[in-house]
Amino acid sequence: MINTGKLAGKTLFITGASRGIGKQIALKAARDGANIVVAAKTAEPHPKLPGTIYTAVKEIEDAGGKGLACIVDVRDEKQITAAVEEAVRKFGGIDIVINNASAISLTSTETTDMKRYDLMHNINTRGTFLVSKVCLPYLKKSSWAHILNLSPPLNLNPRWFSSHLAYTMAKYGMSMCVLGMQEEFKQDNISVNALWPRTAIDTAALQMLLGADQSKKHGRKPEILADAAYWILTHESKPTGQFFLDDEVLLKAGVRNLDQYVVDPKYKDELHLDFFVDPPEGAPITKAVVFEFKARLGVVG
Repeated sequence: MINTGKLAGKTLFITGASRGIGKQIALKAARDGANIVVAAKTAEPHPKLPGTIYTAVKEIEDAGGKGLACIVDVRDEKQITAAVEEAVRKFGGIDIVINNASAISLTSTETTDMKRYDLMHNINTRGTFLVSKVCLPYLKKSSWAHILNLSPPLNLNPRWFSSHLAYTMAKYGMSMCVLGMQEEFKQDNISVNALWPRTAIDTAALQMLLGADQSKKHGRKPEILADAAYWILTHESKPTGQFFLDDEVLLKAGVRNLDQYVVDPKYKDELHLDFFVDPPEGAPITKAVVFEFKARLGVVG
């Protein structure tokens, strides 16, 4: 996906952008000369995961953008409001919101403790709603307003509810924000969409949870989501109310070589499907292995 410069001067507020998918989306926009607000919790280095809000801003500025590091826990309304106000003072407004921060716990109803339940719902659903709400007055003033949630299509196959009901509800809450806000904000010309990977994505967080070997063998690079997000955010006329899968977006954009995003080419035909994505009808199981963490716990984003 070649950069076109269409995001030059636009201001993106990205949650969970200190590493992984959020950071790759930030870097892609930065190459256009965009302004990036890195809204994440990681001010000090994590013992197991690389990157902080400050190292992310340095990479953004090295890529050609302008960055602002803001310590933000998306559960904290005061921190979000302070970050938005600081972004407006520095850059003059907000054009694009990327709700990327997310928490995960793949536990059954019986084994889900309520502290973990509350964490997922407060970060995923409530955090997405709150960040969008606080940014809304500035999005209304933008000539190119977008909200993009990193959340799945609303797939009602019972298998996605039976194994990890609490997590499914928390992620689908983000997707329901797309469903409702795209209709609510139509009159303000604010585009609201969701983006989700078809396959596992190899990030440092995933490597910690699943193991680096499995993550690299059966996943794609985060750049595939960055390229797909770039197409959504720059496409004319603006799409809205859509639940996009990353590789479908790239095919629409004319990208035919998806192998460039595979971490290990030897396993290009055995990529693990991500959550909430059913295998193609009739696909051999060796070609479409459903991606599961096998009850591993952790926070992603």
